[in-house]
Amino acid sequence: MGEIKYGNSKAEDNPSKEKAYSLVREFADRFQSRNGTIGCRELLGCELSTPEGRALAREKNLFATICPKLVQDAAKIIEQILE
Repeated sequence: MGEIKYGNSKAEDNPSKEKAYSLVREFADRFQSRNGTIGCRELLGCELSTPEGRALAREKNLFATICPKLVQDAAKIIEQILE
């Protein structure tokens, strides 16, 4: 198995852990800036943790219409962060 780029492989490696936390915060800030929030409930307008919410998301075709754009945004942000 290869090494991780960011984060710690040893519990006592606090500088690496802090770097990873910093990158996660940067990702979340950029995603929120682009999309207004990082929460699925707010992004999709329904509660995916309930059967009713998932049914509503399927009925509105949200997984095919909204989610791909959000995944694309996430991938672009990660690509920029890792450059």
